[in-house]
Formats: sequence, C-alpha cells, structure tokens
Amino acid sequence: MGLRDELLKSIWHAFTALDVDRSGKVSKSQLKVLSHNLCTVMKIPHDPVALEEHFKDDDEGPVSNQGYMPYLNKFILDKVQDNFDRLEFNKMCWTLCVKKNLNRNHLLINEEDAFKVWCIFNYLSEDKYPLVIVSEEIEYFLRKLTEAMGGGWAEEKFEKYKVQLQRKQNCLSVWELIELVGMGYFSKGMDRQTLSMGITEIFQELILGVIKQGYMMKKGHKRKNWTERWFVLRLSSISYFVGEDLAEKKGDIVLDRNCCVESLPDKEGRKCLFIIKCSDKSFEINASDKRKKQEWIQAIQTCLNLIRLGLPAPHQYAQQKRRELRVRQQAELEELENSMMRLQATNETRQCELETLRMKLEEAAAKAVREERMRLHTQRELQDRYRTDLEREKMVRLQMEQQMAQKSSELEQYLQRVRELEDMYHRLEEALEDERQARQDEEAVRKLQARLLEEEATKRTELEQIHLQQQRAIAQTQSEKQQLQDERLAKEAALQAAMEQLSQLESERHGALEQYQEVMKKLENATIKTQSWKNKVAHQEGLIRLIQPGSKGPQRITNWGPAAFTDTELNLREKNWQEKKNRPGQTQ
Repeated sequence: MGLRDELLKSIWHAFTALDVDRSGKVSKSQLKVLSHNLCTVMKIPHDPVALEEHFKDDDEGPVSNQGYMPYLNKFILDKVQDNFDRLEFNKMCWTLCVKKNLNRNHLLINEEDAFKVWCIFNYLSEDKYPLVIVSEEIEYFLRKLTEAMGGGWAEEKFEKYKVQLQRKQNCLSVWELIELVGMGYFSKGMDRQTLSMGITEIFQELILGVIKQGYMMKKGHKRKNWTERWFVLRLSSISYFVGEDLAEKKGDIVLDRNCCVESLPDKEGRKCLFIIKCSDKSFEINASDKRKKQEWIQAIQTCLNLIRLGLPAPHQYAQQKRRELRVRQQAELEELENSMMRLQATNETRQCELETLRMKLEEAAAKAVREERMRLHTQRELQDRYRTDLEREKMVRLQMEQQMAQKSSELEQYLQRVRELEDMYHRLEEALEDERQARQDEEAVRKLQARLLEEEATKRTELEQIHLQQQRAIAQTQSEKQQLQDERLAKEAALQAAMEQLSQLESERHGALEQYQEVMKKLENATIKTQSWKNKVAHQEGLIRLIQPGSKGPQRITNWGPAAFTDTELNLREKNWQEKKNRPGQTQ
C-alpha cells in the first residue's frame, strides 16, 4: 500500500465524520479547517485562497467527496513528502471522527487502544470506499491478537462468527471491528491489561513497522563502556533508546546491503555477544541470554536478506500475498459468473429452439393423425381381403402341426434310446472303475504280505544266531557254568521276547491274509460284475484273471517256534548240533 492510499484512508474517515447528515457532502468552511489541519500536520505550505478558487462556482453549497478529491490531490497529496509524523497525522483524523462514532459503553479497551485498532483497520482494509475489512483480514488480525495475548486460536468460535458475518456481506466497518475487540468476544478470560498489550504489540508491528524490540547492553564507541539500551528493530534500521518509553533516542544503526551480523565469542567476562558491521562502524551488543542472542541475530539477518532482495517487511509482504490471493479469487468468481451468464444465454437460446421444435412436432403430429386415419381406412380394406387367405392358411398350419407332432414323437423315441445307451455306458464305466480299485487293493495287500514275510525271515535269522550263541555257551568249561547259566537265562528271556514278537508278527500276517482274502472276494465280485457288463456291451471274455497265492503246506514247529524249514534243512541242522555235542572235550 502506497503513501497516498494510506493517507486517503485516514482522510476519508475525517471527511465522513464531517458529513453530519450523511448526505455525502461537507460544508466549505469545514473543509477549509480540515485542509488547514492536514497541511499543518503533514508540513505542507497552506494556500488559504486555493480552496475558494477551486470551488468559486459553488460558493454557498457543500462539497462532495468527489468534488473535494481534485483539490486534495493537487494542493495537498501531490506536495506531501515522507518527512512528517504519521502517528500525529492519524491522531488528528481520529480526533475528528471518534466522538461521533465511538460508543465507549461496555468496552474493555480505552480510547488509546481503540485508536490503535482504528490504525490497524486502515492498514488491513480494502482499497475501496466505503472502507471495510473482509473476513480473511479479520481472521488474520484476531489470530495475531490471540497469539500476542498468549492464548490459543478458537477456530470453531470464529467459524460460528463467520456465519454472522454473512449477514453483513462478510465484512465490518472500523467501528464494528473496535466493538468486536472491545467487547472481548475473542478474548474471554483475558484481563484488560493483557488485551491492551496484545493490541499494542500488533500496532507496533503493522503500523510502526517494529519487527523486534527489547533491552540489551551496547558497547560505547568512545569510552568503551557497556550501557543498557532499549533496541527497536525495523526493516532498514535499529534504533536504541534510554528506556522502553522511547522518550530519549540515543542513535540509529542503518541497515543496508553491506551490513552483516555475526556472533562473537565470550570476552571481558561477558557472554552472548554479537556484532553488527556497517560500512562506517561496528556495534558490539550483549544479549541477556543465548536464546535472545539467537533471536536477535536471526531477526537482523532476515531484515538484511529482505533488503538485498528488495522485498518489503514480512507483514507487508504477507498482506500483499493475501490481497493478490483475494484478487485472483475475485477474478475467478467473476469468470465463473460470466460463464454462468453465457450458459444462461445458451440455455435461453436452446429453450427457443426447443419451442420451435415443439411447434414443428405438433404439426408433424397433426399430419401423422391424418395419415393414421388414411392408414386405418386402407387397413380395413386389407383385412377383408386377408380374411379369406387367413382361413386357408389356418388349414395349412393344422396339417403342418400334425406332421410336426408325429415327427416329435419319433424324435422322443430316438432320444429315449440314446439315453438308455448312455446309461448303459456309464454303468460300464463304473464297473471298470470298481475293478481298477480292486486291483489296487490287491496290490497293496501283496506288498503288505511281502513286507511281513521279510520281517519274519529276519527274525528267524536272529533266532538262529541266538541258538548258536547258546550252544557255544554250553560248550564252555565247568568253572564258567554258573556264569553261563546266568547268561543262558538272560538269553532265554531275550529269546522268549523274540518268540512273543514273532508270534505277534504271525498274528499280523494272519490278519493281512484275512484282509487279502476279503480283497480277493471284492475282486471276484467286481470281476463277475465287469464280466457281465462286458458280455452285454462287447461280448468278450477273459479280460480279468485273478492272481491267487499258492497253497501252503503244514508248517513245522521247532524248539524256537513256527518255522518254514524244509526237511533237508532240518536234518542238516540236527546233524550239526549232534556233531558239536559229541566233540571230545565237551562237558556232558
């Protein structure tokens, strides 16, 4: 926002306050006083006859805002320079409008704080007249005020308040904003002093351009002594005063592109030192703690970066971005409205086309009714003509239906025969499947029997070895007879256990044999069933031949249990045993 726009906002408040009857016009005598005060505050030479000469054609009547603007631009704003106290200028305009508009009843803020809110409103308001502040800027101001007071932002509360703002076209006048802040709607729980301090902090940042301020120690250039000063950081300078009341200014540190800020090591018993280097001199400063030191260095470095980039202060840059966003949104809204208007015009055009089409359709419908009547007349004539043909066609159709019924009966018989053959084929497949399953069961029983026979042979070999060991034990000397007798008893116990295990294996073999016989019966049944179906279908024989185990002779019983020895093997074993028994030196 330029200097002229900033001044015009305050002047507009003053001009509006002088418009007592709200007619939009102010008497010339009041404008003379206003112009004189403006020239005095802004240090502009005042021409007392300029206003009379400018409005010489309207000596008696009041002057409107539009009529006063050419004089204001030519004789005041075009001559203004940035060498006056803006705060004094704002207070002069505030004095003219406060008495008429400010209602002090039930306000938690004093007139000084209301003046600061008035200045903040002028800074945040739109560049349109009458001046208003939109909901986005209201939220920005209230959010900063809440943060300055150390509270949390009430998002839901503001959303409810935005519903009320919609009744006021989402904007407020300056006096409504002062009332909103002064009534404490968004500062409940805060005392007046905290609210006042929050308003002052925002006023110093937005209006006075204060980025950071606070007490620090500064080293003198002549006597090199350390003195406490109140420092105020703005975008292009750092001012230091005797106290925070800003009554006595001690100097300025001008910031430009060539300046830099650096941290210093501790020295002379002082900590948290940093230095600001300028073109002509340097300034050594001592912060109260490390946190303050880092905050000041960061704030000063931010200002130097903005100066080098040619950017405004952070709050001005943020305001510029918010306004650009609103302008862009407004342009998009206007474009949307234009699109809606174009769509409405297109819709109206289409409505006309539809109306024309409807009339054509009505004409076509009337024509179709006439044609339908003619068609019905022709149809009646054709009905009489076709009635005879229809009777003849019915006779032909009856004959065809009789023939179709006969063909259908023949087809049904043929399909019945096909279904019988298919059923017979499925039964044959089931019989073959049963036969295949019986063969698999037989093979499994055979494998089980072979395994049992193999285990039986293994156990018989173990029994023979135990018998030989027993014979060798009997052949030992008489002195070892007792020991051998003990060993024999132990081996006989082992032999008894082996005999029991052999008996168990024999019983398992008998069970396997019974299972095998059951499988054989199933196989015979399946074979008979398969044979019968094969005889019906293929008339073939001998497809299945049963494999049965050979007949077994009577088993011989030896001293070691049932055995499968032959007579020759048994005679040989008895002969060997007699030879060992009759050898000389053997004890009887």
